[in-house]
Amino acid sequence: MKVLITGVAGFIGSHLADHYLAQGVQVAGIDNFSTGQSEFLVGANKNPGFKLFQSDLFNYTNTEKILKEFKPDAVVHLAANADVRFGLNHPRKDLEQGTICTFNILEASRQAGVKQFAYSSTGSVYGEPTVFPTPESCSFPIQTSLYAASKLAGEALIQSYAEGYGIKGYIFRFVSILGERYTHGHIFDFAKKIKANSKSIEVLGDGNQQKAYLYVGDCIRAIDHIMKTQNEKINIFNLGPDEYLTVNQSLDVICKTMNVQPTRDYTGGKRGWIGDSPFIFLDCTKLKKTGWKATRTIRESVEITLKYLLENSWLLERRS
Repeated sequence: MKVLITGVAGFIGSHLADHYLAQGVQVAGIDNFSTGQSEFLVGANKNPGFKLFQSDLFNYTNTEKILKEFKPDAVVHLAANADVRFGLNHPRKDLEQGTICTFNILEASRQAGVKQFAYSSTGSVYGEPTVFPTPESCSFPIQTSLYAASKLAGEALIQSYAEGYGIKGYIFRFVSILGERYTHGHIFDFAKKIKANSKSIEVLGDGNQQKAYLYVGDCIRAIDHIMKTQNEKINIFNLGPDEYLTVNQSLDVICKTMNVQPTRDYTGGKRGWIGDSPFIFLDCTKLKKTGWKATRTIRESVEITLKYLLENSWLLERRS
């Protein structure tokens, strides 16, 4: 078995590479290291079954060459611009790093005879739904972020390729993922702010936004499990837990772990920024029916993530 992972030096990608290598799977990874961390691949680079390609998916010629050289059985496409909050500041980035790069790796996979293509989509494609928990069958409302719009375009491309060329497609709509090697998001931001000033902290929105989070180990197991057990032409799954926390509750866990009680300064409103959904809670009944279940609660995941960041302060210092 040979698997190629895009965004392999990232948070989820590096964990997935380690997971497959531990199973004896040959793994190739592509990363341009714009946000990926070489430190995350220390273990993988020691494994003879791992091969790293430093390249940008936007370069189709290089991408096609890599796929034809490695000839993977499956591709897991995780690379993307994850800067949801500031997407409106650089609107072309989501088009190029999301939609166009997804097309490039998808077409290169077809040319190389890849049988399975998995894609990290997002629960944000549901916009601001009226059904909670939100199932895969929920109709799409108006898109509220360029990031989600790009992911939805990627989903459509994969479905079209599955229909037209016989590639089996796996679309995973994630909630936010937490755990070791976490590199951006609210815990990162809060930890960085508290280390700079433990007396007061800015909280975007009103702090009552309700969010679901999933531990990275549970996410990795879900991806592997679904790709091994589900065999439809297109396999679409929500990935998330059966619970959610408010931003305030998550901050409570962070403050308790760091032993601080800063004054909270709220920016106001139900949303922290344009495109921030005030309530994210996915219906994962379909996923659980396959036999998968989460092993970590959200509070445990927050604690694990924070402790990792505090023990690896270089990451807080390096990434703005």
